[in-house]
Amino acid sequence: MCGIIGLLLADENAQVNQSIFDGLTVLQHRGQDAAGIVTSERGRLHLRKDNGLVKDVFQTHHMIDLRGNVGVGHVRYPTAGSSSCAEAQPLYTNFPHGICVVHNGNLTNADELTDLCRNQLKRHVNTDSDSELLLNIFADSLLKEMSKNTNGTIDKVENIFSAIQTVMKSCKGGYAGMYLINGIALVGFRDPNGIRPIVFGTRTSKTISSENGADATDYVFASESVAIDTLGFNLNRDLGPSEAIVITMDGKVHTRFCLPADQIVHAPCIFEYVYFARPDSIMDGISVYESRLKMGEKLAYQIIDQYPDHDIDVVIPIPDTSRTSALQAAYILGRPYREGFIKNRYIARTFIMPGQETRKKSVRLKLNTIKSEFAGRNVLLVDDSVVRGTTATEIIQMARDAGANKVYLTSAAPPIRYPNIYGIDIPTRTELVAYERNEDQIAKILGCDWIIFQRLTDLEDSVREAGELDGEIHPQEYETSCFSGKYVTGENINDSYFSKLHDLRNDTAQEQRRFARIESNGSSALPPGSHHGCENLSNDKRTRA
Repeated sequence: MCGIIGLLLADENAQVNQSIFDGLTVLQHRGQDAAGIVTSERGRLHLRKDNGLVKDVFQTHHMIDLRGNVGVGHVRYPTAGSSSCAEAQPLYTNFPHGICVVHNGNLTNADELTDLCRNQLKRHVNTDSDSELLLNIFADSLLKEMSKNTNGTIDKVENIFSAIQTVMKSCKGGYAGMYLINGIALVGFRDPNGIRPIVFGTRTSKTISSENGADATDYVFASESVAIDTLGFNLNRDLGPSEAIVITMDGKVHTRFCLPADQIVHAPCIFEYVYFARPDSIMDGISVYESRLKMGEKLAYQIIDQYPDHDIDVVIPIPDTSRTSALQAAYILGRPYREGFIKNRYIARTFIMPGQETRKKSVRLKLNTIKSEFAGRNVLLVDDSVVRGTTATEIIQMARDAGANKVYLTSAAPPIRYPNIYGIDIPTRTELVAYERNEDQIAKILGCDWIIFQRLTDLEDSVREAGELDGEIHPQEYETSCFSGKYVTGENINDSYFSKLHDLRNDTAQEQRRFARIESNGSSALPPGSHHGCENLSNDKRTRA
């Protein structure tokens, strides 16, 4: 899971840097590992990327050098490759034209594509990032399309669509991304199943008009609509599955579905509605906030059904994502909603923190209890999901330490029993608390009196019913593999791919790599100017006036 944004401003003299910075800040919840921006100033590219939060990566002197009216940005949460800042995005290749990519998601056939790039396409693959594969395959395909134009006429837009079609036929998995083709176009695209989100927006230029006197238009792509809202753009729509939108530098918009209808199944990731997306976002036309209200409503009815004589005194959310669901659950149950945990907002989200021990230590740093809300009461805690159980176990104990009589737990999501392979860090079955366990066994491990998980059918209905509020037709199928074990791209849980994924991404392996990097950094100095493996910002050595 990452956050991406790209803007093209109609005014060539306008500067896009601050808008991209602001957009990435709004999308920071989607990844805190690294951040990067590349801009294009009349054909000259300027790049800055590094590990860290947006506010730390970009200082004033970086922003001054990020000049140009078009650019793309990225906040990274590593699900493939490593946490090296060399894999921070945007990634760049200089041929043809100079192409940059930002990408959210995961390619499930990355090994096959790496062999293709190295052995057949003869393109250098420098990192373990699957984003580099998306970049190289597109660049190679675009070059081949250009070479077909032997009659002297070059339709650059058609070449771009043909290259993206090759990418979608070659790359398997869930992905949404953007290509910045220097001096030619800004391109947004979405995988054939529409698993990962990307939206498109416009606004009237604040500084210029078009040649015929009409209003000129600025354009934006982003992972979530909240970034578009914040920047003062109008949300036009989501990109459809297998759709690409090409915006040329003169502001002309071209759209196309790159695969035939029989190869498209629209199945957006349902976990976006549960956890990742901000509640004020609209995804595939559906309000995340409204879907979470529905989740809380269905949870409450399930509690009433299973425990009609329950003795719940108070409903308390585990902040932040579960607040909406907890509020509605409390309303249906007829019990007071209270804020029992206060969050330190300067601690990263524990689910996306690398390493089990890191997550465990961060919980009590992140949350503190208001003891008066727990003392002597039977407390219903509402969480958005329970993954490894690290956070839930600590929070349940905190509730007991604060004086709770009984502690019940509900999850707005079903039990997570399978890895996710489309860009979410749920890679190992054995590290999931629900793996081969029923609710009673899970409750015993977590230390709560009982636990109720959302039914998968209720979760799907929650999103669908939220979509029905506007009277529009929305996706009727969702990517639910971490709950159901069914993968829309055809993988089987017994495939060797999952064994390899476990070996690469389990907590023990991640800790070993982290300590290896620490040991390596302590034993050998980096060469001067290496910037810890990251590129310096500007390739523009001209003296500025």
